[in-house]
Amino acid sequence: MPSSIRESGSSSRDVRPRGRSGRAPFVSIAILFFFLVLPSLVPDLMAPHDPLQGVFADRLRPPVFFGGTWEYPLGTDQLGRDILSRIIHGASVSLSVSLTGIFLGGLVGTTLGMIAGYFGGAVDAIIMRLVEVTMSIPLILLGLVLALSLGSSFQSIIIVIVLVLWAYYARQIRGEVLTIRERVFIDRARVAGASHLRILIRHIFPNIVNTLIVLATLQVAVVIIMEATLSFLGLGLPRPFPAWGLMVADGRTLIVRAWWIAFFPGLSIMLVVLALNVLGDWLRDRLDPKLRQL
Repeated sequence: MPSSIRESGSSSRDVRPRGRSGRAPFVSIAILFFFLVLPSLVPDLMAPHDPLQGVFADRLRPPVFFGGTWEYPLGTDQLGRDILSRIIHGASVSLSVSLTGIFLGGLVGTTLGMIAGYFGGAVDAIIMRLVEVTMSIPLILLGLVLALSLGSSFQSIIIVIVLVLWAYYARQIRGEVLTIRERVFIDRARVAGASHLRILIRHIFPNIVNTLIVLATLQVAVVIIMEATLSFLGLGLPRPFPAWGLMVADGRTLIVRAWWIAFFPGLSIMLVVLALNVLGDWLRDRLDPKLRQL
């Protein structure tokens, strides 16, 4: 075999995505399981104390490794509430917000994206202009308006997340459908007399499932940051919800005296978001048909 051919073959193998040949990100999966999934499933079994009730005499106790006691491993806040218990219950809040917001935002965005990509023309133009308008509105401004109109609540933050996320889904799915609708099996379905609805559900939707899985995985991290940001600014979940963003906000005024109040929930946000991004990248490498052909 000529050396040029051997070199060409080796270079093609070198560009293969690492995520395709590498192992699953077990560290990221373990972080998500112990920091997000397990605390959300059994928060009462894992939490040593009530996250909403505090003992004022135990306020501002430091973590166990900095002069505290094992009764409060991560210390207490200014009201004597256990930081560890609030982080554990905050995981269920973050997961509930993420799953609800991503499901509703993904449902709206996927539906509109499929319609825009399949029918094209004026329908496509109208939906894409709505996408551009939505993506141009700052998240904080939108959250402020809704918080003032509806009040700080779980429903308000879900509405904000849906209004932001649907545009990202619609734009991505529309691009996928524009390619899929030109394939031969779609033409055959039209010739066979399949309706538009049947083509969208039976032929197009199964071909965008992989994209939806990757998008959803990556958007969980985005939603957690959105919820934490809005809660930090007082525009999200109301007190005394043990949300991670609220915990960081409560500790910002005591960062010098009691740094652990803001540090540990902030660390939880960072670890979970990094783990989700790594898992999302790995899933994209595994499920993206373009990368599978490399």
